[in-house]
Amino acid sequence: MPATACEVKVLAHEALAEHIRLMTTSWPRRDKAPRAGQFFMLRCWPIDAAPLLSRPISLHSYDPLTGTVQFLYEIKGPGTRMLAALRPGDSLSLTGPSGNGFPVEHIRGRVALVGGGIGTAPLYELAKALAARGVKADLYCGFRDEPYGMERFLPLCGRVFVATDSGRAGFHGLVTELLRPEEYDMALCCGPEPMMRATAALCREKGTACLVSLEKKMACGVGACLGCTCHTTGGGRSVCKDGPVFNAEEVFCE
Repeated sequence: MPATACEVKVLAHEALAEHIRLMTTSWPRRDKAPRAGQFFMLRCWPIDAAPLLSRPISLHSYDPLTGTVQFLYEIKGPGTRMLAALRPGDSLSLTGPSGNGFPVEHIRGRVALVGGGIGTAPLYELAKALAARGVKADLYCGFRDEPYGMERFLPLCGRVFVATDSGRAGFHGLVTELLRPEEYDMALCCGPEPMMRATAALCREKGTACLVSLEKKMACGVGACLGCTCHTTGGGRSVCKDGPVFNAEEVFCE
C-alpha cells in the first residue's frame, strides 16, 4: 500500500513524562488504516525549511471509529521539539502509513511483548490487535527511570513486568533479566538495539521465535533513497520499506 501524504489536525497533545509526548491527530483516510508496527513521516514545518527531513514516528494507536491516530514520541532534537510545540487545532503533515508491521494475523499461542523506553510506543497498538484476536500477551518493559503509559496496557495484556535502570519502579535492572523465553512461543520486541540483541540471543538459546522492530534515521520513508539500509542474511534491505519489523535471525545474525 503506497504511503499517502495528508494534512491533519492536532486534536490533543499531552506530556506523559519530562520528554515524552502523546499526540492525537485526525486521520481521515479510512481506506488506509494503519497497522501495528507501521509508522508515519511527520512534518509541521515548510518543505524548504530546516530541518530538512520529516520525522519517522511509529503508530501508537489507531481508532477506526473516531478516525484518529496517536503518536507517543520522545523529544530528542529540533524536529521533535517543533512537533512538541503543536497545540490542538494546529495542522501537520502525515505521510503514511509506511513499512511492514507485525504479522498479527499469523501470531498465536504464548506471546511476550518486550519494549525498552520509547520503543514501547508501537507495542500498544500491537497489544490491541492481538487482544482483538484473542491473544493476551505478557508485557515486559524497561525504562531508565520513570515508567510511562503502562496503565493503558493493563486491560489488554496478561501479566505486565516493569524494570528500571534506577530502581525507581519495578525490578531494578534490565528488562531482559525478567524475560523467560522458554515460557513463550514468540517474542515481539522494540527498543534500543542492545536490548533487542539481548532479547534475540535469549530467544535463540531457548528456541523461541523473535521479531524485532528496527529504528533507523530515514530520509524518504518509502525505500527510494536507501538511507536506512540495514544488513541482513539476505543482503541489504531498507528498514522503511522492507521493515521496520524483521525476524531477529535476519538482522542479528552475528
